Amino acid sequence: MKFEGIYTPAITPLTAAGKIDNTAFAEVLESLIEAKVHGIIIGGSTGEYYAHTAQERLDLAALAREVIGTRVPLVVGTGAVRTEDSVEYAKAARAIRADAILVGSPPYALPTEQENAAHALAVDRAAGLPVMLYNYPGRMGVSMGREFFRTVSAASGNFVAIKESSGQAAQLHMLATEFRNIDISCGWDDQALEFFAWGARSWVCAGSNFIPREHIALYEACAVEKDFDKGRRIMAAMLPLMDFLEGGKFVQSIKFGCQLAGLRPGGVRAPLQGLDEDEQHALQAIVARLRQDVAAVVEGKV
Repeated sequence: MKFEGIYTPAITPLTAAGKIDNTAFAEVLESLIEAKVHGIIIGGSTGEYYAHTAQERLDLAALAREVIGTRVPLVVGTGAVRTEDSVEYAKAARAIRADAILVGSPPYALPTEQENAAHALAVDRAAGLPVMLYNYPGRMGVSMGREFFRTVSAASGNFVAIKESSGQAAQLHMLATEFRNIDISCGWDDQALEFFAWGARSWVCAGSNFIPREHIALYEACAVEKDFDKGRRIMAAMLPLMDFLEGGKFVQSIKFGCQLAGLRPGGVRAPLQGLDEDEQHALQAIVARLRQDVAAVVEGKV
């Protein structure tokens, strides 16, 4: 499997009572397919997997497969503290015929590189599917390094891509020059331009939940058209949003963005809390300006 294009880590809508809203979730998936994203990820951090029960995660993945069918690739997240739990999510992904799985480092445990590789290989064996690795040391506490990549690459051909979210340019350079068997996917939004310059062919971007076309425009400018002047103009228009999203209320902001787009995201699960009124107004203004500016670039007006 080749990861190319925009992969959206889908939000999980909630009812007023805090239950998962299956109907609204299906609407989110349909909106993404209609917008022509290239793939959908279920069970990622944007989807609040850490706040879900095991059964909720299994049910969401099965529902996503039912709604999506074969229209776009479905990637199922396997993140968990215990390897045994990640293995069960991987088995469930195989059972619903997911197209790939997302495999990160177990949070809080702080495994060594060899231990982390053993975890990833155990999850891989349970699924037997293409794997997109997920390196996010800011949340997991450890970073995947050379020893990790050498170990998993030597043991299995399923490790075909990585969502690289360390924010470290040296990590991007290492992957691009030393591990060409692993396709790089941008996982650090304000470095998207740099990722594409270093050969990334995909971008896992939470903001594409509510402004998918603008994210697709940047991908097409850089990865398809190879027009980095155009890409820089689009990126400049998107940077205020990226700065806002990194202000400490990431999932809350993504969900409010979805509300602005006419979806029904509901709230967030504790311990998170929604945006206040000032934050909502600020985000609304940023999104309106972003759409206007990106449209001008795409239409050749600037």
